[in-house]
Amino acid sequence: MAPHAEETVSAETPSPVPVPVSAAKLQATVAPGEKDGYGTLFALKVDKDAEDGKKGHPAARYPHYLPTWDAYEKDPPLEPREHHDPGLDADTTYPELLGAGTQLTNLTPTIGSEVRGIQLSSLSAAGRAQLAHLVASRKVVAFRDQDFADLPITDALDFGRSFGPLHVHPTAGVAAGYPETLIVHRGAGDDSVDRYFAGRTSTVAWHSDVSYEAQPPAVTLLYALEKPVVGGDTLFVDAVEAYNRLSPAFQQRLHGLRAVHSAVEQANGSLARGGLLRRDPVKNEHPIVRTHPVTGEKGLFVNKGFTREIVGLKKEESDALLNFLYDHLAYGADFHARVRWEDKTVVLWDNRVTQHSALVDWRNGERRHLARITPTGERPVETPFVGAAAA
Repeated sequence: MAPHAEETVSAETPSPVPVPVSAAKLQATVAPGEKDGYGTLFALKVDKDAEDGKKGHPAARYPHYLPTWDAYEKDPPLEPREHHDPGLDADTTYPELLGAGTQLTNLTPTIGSEVRGIQLSSLSAAGRAQLAHLVASRKVVAFRDQDFADLPITDALDFGRSFGPLHVHPTAGVAAGYPETLIVHRGAGDDSVDRYFAGRTSTVAWHSDVSYEAQPPAVTLLYALEKPVVGGDTLFVDAVEAYNRLSPAFQQRLHGLRAVHSAVEQANGSLARGGLLRRDPVKNEHPIVRTHPVTGEKGLFVNKGFTREIVGLKKEESDALLNFLYDHLAYGADFHARVRWEDKTVVLWDNRVTQHSALVDWRNGERRHLARITPTGERPVETPFVGAAAA
């Protein structure tokens, strides 16, 4: 049965061992027709003529960043590792990150900021620690006029390693020779969205990146290579404010509950579409209320993309509670932020206390091409419930 509300999971309490699901058994573990439908918006091959500029659209500006799906040898399961968040060591006055000549504009009161006037690639280790703290505090930060797209890929990856070991995605396309990248690419002339909308009404798909891992990402770095003139924005939700909006009684009921996060459906979708699987999919249990290691804030850590059930509850009970939380997160427009991409933009967000969704809302064949670097973080933990009176 589920833990009682007072039986919280401390930082010292180990999570259950990840449950691997072998590729051989994958199809049998997923109900017929249960696939990663959102994945159909992203092709598993590149139209070379379109990317070379032979089909009426400009050639790709960054061809070395086009996605590849090479037949890598199967990776072993991820091993547990220590994680120390650099934000814990930061000077919170941000003297290097937000010094003279920089401009910070908040997008909303609780989530999202835009910064101009600083080149991220020039930051020292101390400056990168300040960056980690700012992202933890503001949850998503867009830096304009950056040089990331023009750096050697190795330099961009080294920057990402400042925040943790880099995650290799089990199914996604990567830049050739750089499996630690993840390439977000909708090619020139791509019409997959028309087929998608033939059976669906929206491309919004809220999720926290690969939350099924035992140690999910701490932050994500996503940088623009090319973008449509209008469209292709990214939405973010503040999971801390979403938690804070709940009544103390409801917050207390959520404490002690754990949910299963699964990679199986994503893996199944990739295989069903002829894609690859670099690593056997896993399922992991995480606390529904997660405490941030730097800020101490509590946020809701469930997402419709990867969360499947609440441990110890019957299916109907679990579905009712999860669906309420999904709707609360999705419809709380007063704790959302929307980032509009510009050329040479780098966006960093904290996966521990946010969810996000791309918007596939342009249908004129323009290319959208971004690169993602994903440092991993700590195993999610929950700290004891603190009621309104004690707070």
